[in-house]
Amino acid sequence: MVTPESIQVNIAQGMATTYLSVIGDGQHFEAVVVSDTFAGKNRVQRHQLVYQTLGDRMREEIHALSMKTFTPQEWESQK
Repeated sequence: MVTPESIQVNIAQGMATTYLSVIGDGQHFEAVVVSDTFAGKNRVQRHQLVYQTLGDRMREEIHALSMKTFTPQEWESQK
């Protein structure tokens, strides 16, 4: 079974983040990812970067993952 923790580990191993949170019920997950890597990228490009960290898991194990992606500056203004 896929867990929020296992998704969080994959994302953290695949990209540098300043904040990362994943919640879910085993089938549907929500992630908040804050990274300098997102600077200058649109929402689709940001999501693609996160999907790359999950690789085949997105096709084989994870059925639904919604994401909110921010640069550190955007994240600070959200608080």
